[in-house]
Amino acid sequence: MTIRHHLNDDLLIDYAAGTLSEGWSLAVACHLAMCPQCRDQLALAEAMGGALLEDLAPVAGPDDSWETLKTRLANASEEPAKPVLRPARATLPEPLRSYLGGDIESLKWRNLGNAKQILIKTGDDTTQARLLRIAAGKPVPEHSHGGRELTVVLTGSFHDAVDSFGPGDIEDADGSLTHQPIADEDQDCICLAITDAPLKFSSRLLRMVQPLLGI
Repeated sequence: MTIRHHLNDDLLIDYAAGTLSEGWSLAVACHLAMCPQCRDQLALAEAMGGALLEDLAPVAGPDDSWETLKTRLANASEEPAKPVLRPARATLPEPLRSYLGGDIESLKWRNLGNAKQILIKTGDDTTQARLLRIAAGKPVPEHSHGGRELTVVLTGSFHDAVDSFGPGDIEDADGSLTHQPIADEDQDCICLAITDAPLKFSSRLLRMVQPLLGI
């Protein structure tokens, strides 16, 4: 597997600093799980951030910070998190499996014509996360973007007028791009898509039903 499309520097730096919102972080984490090159870049960014922190003068916290921490620990829920069993051969990377509650064979999809989707619940109200499954050889409707969209290919591949994207690749799109992704013929293309604004479909009919589809 050769990954040709990698994370932009702004995503890596914000992820390393812990300032990236949950939706974008999910896309970055899934790409990192599949891309050794970007994991190396992340380690470098974290090392640079650590070196900068060492040069900062210490700042005293609130006088009651220790008492506040003890109170939070005492009130923390003792209910253990439900484990997500890793299949012998996982298709989806972590942390995506934990968000979905399992791997690909346990998922329930919603039909969208040539594609299917699963909306992914996060605690981030600034982005929308969804898992998409585009039928082999089929296109999704032509669209542009009302904001930023990160698309991480998990299995299969797709192409548009700009380039082609295979497993592990990430496409970083904005309002300047109008395209019609088409899954390659050999298998369905499953990808994670994160957006911070609704898509802008060229089809008037799709624009009318868009609120019902949650796209």
